[in-house]
Amino acid sequence: MLPLLSHKQTLEPIYLDYLDALEQSEFEGEIDKRYSARLIQATDNSVYQFLPQAVIYPLHQQDVELALTLASQPKYKSVTFSARGGGTGTNAQSLTHGLILDVSRHLNQVLEINVKQGWARVQAGVIKDALNDALRPHGLFFSPDLSTSNRATIGGMVNTDASGAGSLVYGKTSDHVLGVTSVLVDGSVLNTLPLSTEAIDNQPHGDNTLANIIASQIAGVCQQKRDTIIERFPKLNRFLTGYDLKNVWNNELTQFDLSRILTGSEGTLAVITEVKLNLTPLPATRMMVNIKYDSFESALRHAPSLVSAQATVVETVDSKVLNLAREDIIWHSVADEIKAVPNKVIEGLNMVEFAGDDSDVKSKVANLEAMLTDQLSQQQYGLVGFQITGDRSSIDSIYAMRKKAVGLLGATKGSRKPLAFAEDTAVPPENLADYIMEFRALLDSHKLQYGMFGHVDAGVLHVRPALDMCDENDEKLLKVISDQVAALTLKYGGLMWGEHGKGVRGEYGPDVFGDELYGVLEQIKGWFDPNNRLNPGKLVAPPQSGPLMFNVDSAKRGSFDRQIPVQTRDAFPDVMNCNGNGLCFNYSSYSPMCPSFKVTGDRVQSPKGRAGLMREWLRLLEAEGVDVEELAKSKSLGWMQRTQNTINNQRDYDYSHEVMESLKGCLACKACTGLCPVKVDVPKFRAQFFNIYYKRYLRPAKDYLVAGIEDSLPLMASIPKLTNFASQNPLSQWVIKKTIGYVDAPKLSVPTLKQRLDGHVSRGYDLDALCAIPEADRSQYVLVVQDPFNSFYDAGLVYRFVQLIEKLGLKPVLLPFKPNGKPTHIKGFLDKFAKTAQDSADFLNRVHALGMPMVGLDPALVLCYRDEYKEALGQRRGPFEVKLANEWLSSVIATRTEANPVANDAPQYTWFSHCTESTAKPNTANEWKAIFSHFGAKLNSVNLGCCGMAGTYGHELENLERSKQLFDMSWQSGIADIAENSQVLVSGYSCRSQVKRFAGFKPQHPIEALLKLLNS
Repeated sequence: MLPLLSHKQTLEPIYLDYLDALEQSEFEGEIDKRYSARLIQATDNSVYQFLPQAVIYPLHQQDVELALTLASQPKYKSVTFSARGGGTGTNAQSLTHGLILDVSRHLNQVLEINVKQGWARVQAGVIKDALNDALRPHGLFFSPDLSTSNRATIGGMVNTDASGAGSLVYGKTSDHVLGVTSVLVDGSVLNTLPLSTEAIDNQPHGDNTLANIIASQIAGVCQQKRDTIIERFPKLNRFLTGYDLKNVWNNELTQFDLSRILTGSEGTLAVITEVKLNLTPLPATRMMVNIKYDSFESALRHAPSLVSAQATVVETVDSKVLNLAREDIIWHSVADEIKAVPNKVIEGLNMVEFAGDDSDVKSKVANLEAMLTDQLSQQQYGLVGFQITGDRSSIDSIYAMRKKAVGLLGATKGSRKPLAFAEDTAVPPENLADYIMEFRALLDSHKLQYGMFGHVDAGVLHVRPALDMCDENDEKLLKVISDQVAALTLKYGGLMWGEHGKGVRGEYGPDVFGDELYGVLEQIKGWFDPNNRLNPGKLVAPPQSGPLMFNVDSAKRGSFDRQIPVQTRDAFPDVMNCNGNGLCFNYSSYSPMCPSFKVTGDRVQSPKGRAGLMREWLRLLEAEGVDVEELAKSKSLGWMQRTQNTINNQRDYDYSHEVMESLKGCLACKACTGLCPVKVDVPKFRAQFFNIYYKRYLRPAKDYLVAGIEDSLPLMASIPKLTNFASQNPLSQWVIKKTIGYVDAPKLSVPTLKQRLDGHVSRGYDLDALCAIPEADRSQYVLVVQDPFNSFYDAGLVYRFVQLIEKLGLKPVLLPFKPNGKPTHIKGFLDKFAKTAQDSADFLNRVHALGMPMVGLDPALVLCYRDEYKEALGQRRGPFEVKLANEWLSSVIATRTEANPVANDAPQYTWFSHCTESTAKPNTANEWKAIFSHFGAKLNSVNLGCCGMAGTYGHELENLERSKQLFDMSWQSGIADIAENSQVLVSGYSCRSQVKRFAGFKPQHPIEALLKLLNS
């Protein structure tokens, strides 16, 4: 039976004392000591795992000052801090065993935009893409790019001196920093900006003695060592020192900028709170040439000539990344721009963008096109074809695919996964091809698989060797390869850390800088942070403080994961496969993934967070000697024992409660299963956890209400008016709200579906009657598969679907209602779900054998047949297929020769998709557009986040406020932009219910609009 998991790692006494003192001070932010919150911040986008003491979310800069001022008291001298933003670091940059200062939750505002002078002032927690959203209306953008731009913060970009695509033209983050506001270790504020030589000695940083001493010392040492710095530093576009000794002075030594020391310092010198950034005008024209090759080496060898064509960006991906992209939801948006070449295999792709003035861009593209045409005809450089596009949305989609490459590599089959640890090497571009060939030989010698992509114009390549961190030998091999790659980059005049910062790779610093300059770096750390309290163990340590406490061999997530038995890992693949990429932290409210994170801002309420908590849960169960698979099969404790355990919840700590708190916030929208690069399916392992958790604790009454809805609906529908009266009167609603926690229950349809179809040809068919239909006539029949929500709460829709089928000259048949089981699965009644699924699958397979199409109206229920049924039943599911309405209509119009032309004044509609539908079936919008066009109407689609209903989630009282917030985030404005309510089309029942509840009208399903078109 599920044990009490009470042995969490407690906070050290000094940290408890410090946090208590902070809570009692004027600190206005949040302090999170939950084990779950600490676990989430123990990992980033790397292979490492360091458990912090707690997480501090400052509300404003004054909170940061207060926290560090308090910590400067002698009794707290052992308390350490690490600033954190988006947590996208690939080398444990922000991980610590001390306190996390997370600026992403509150310090995330764009403070000022000066369009005339071309700069913006922002807080450190602003997401990079969110900043560009704010700048776009002004014709400006912050140009340094990176693959994690929809979740990486400006503070993180400054701390790692981030860059990405187009850096030859746009430069690195440090090239755009005009000034930095940061808090020093003693709580004082440091303001840095470019200064003349004369100004350095005139207290340029205010009355702050420490700040002025630091500035004076750094200015002096960097002048004295100037010749050594110039000689020693590699001549690279991406060079990253950690502390930029070279560029702190300009070439003429007439201007000093202390900000250059902070950019790339990874939080080891100060906590950055605000940044003033230089902005770039948006280019008037953008065009892209996608060039296809017979090998990745061919793409690399060809890259220098593409750079010489004065391209803005030259990006490359290998066949491994391309093949993974083809299997992902992202491919539907780029397939037309990377078309297959007959009788050729595309093993490499270069994406070449030109941006700028219209005539200049078109001229450069024309020159490149002529060059490529000639090379293609002469079969040079392994070229197999190319495509040109000037469509901005297509270009953005190509970049989205390239950016997702990092996560897609995590979807590689097998226990060995491509990992980030030596994946941002940089060498002079002219050495890149030879360097990569030797790099590949190195990996091949270890018999490793790997994926490659990168910025060939800057000589930066992302290489991720596939290793299994649960295998101790592979963990040792990581260090071996890391050392070999570090030596290889030096051989070719490059660096191990060309783009993503050092983090734990600081151990390679002495080999790059030499003893003299490495000593300068140590001095700078000592001047800023003499007691090594800011992100200690990264980059360098103060003089005489000993070796770095973190290195490439530091504690990895795999060392914890390997404590989970292999069979348990196999039983929870979605939990184990999460690679920390963090795409679920996408800031945009218009992205379907992940609504619970978007509405709370709590990383515990995210797919990555939930997977991490579940891994720890599995590890702790193993430590207790519990077989999880046997536990899942075991019977529940008796009612009295479960009651007692539930009563004792507040008294007895059980880590399982923290996992439950995270998982019950999930909307089960399944957006993660489509949008997550590695397809982490949170609703799946959520149901598994619920199934086990409630063997020890009591279930809430509303779970039984939801799980039993499909069984009770046919009975309630037999007396619909009485049922509605009983459930809809104010007293009943109050009782249901107070006792069960359920609100806004829908009314049963009156007249019922049975009444609407009474005497209709579509009724009266049982399985025997269907079998009696002559085989030659069966192609004329369409079988309507019922779902509990539309059939009983929106019977008019089902009836109109029947009418539409008839209008198309076909014969509709309403199949007998069979429970789908989705509600039971959502609540974790897995045994009941399996029985329901098997019963329905057996029936649908018998019908399927008759060869007539089966169609369902609700996307979530139809897709449950494909996903959850397959998971629960395996081969026992059988071959039956239930089509979505759009899938079936697409097949119908494909056989119709007549089509109505779309006139200028044709009816216009806008389609809003269901989360599950838009992520599991990304081509759905295009299918509906083609269907409406066939019938002479125009259909637009909008990209929105979750509506906030998600089945029964929005009906549960504890979720009501969040449900409303989610609707307001994107759906409210999306609907407000539509001229007429009648133009709004929504395919999901739950989404239509949410619109009716919060927008005050019931939108049409697309098939209702089609019926009106056919009847007009």
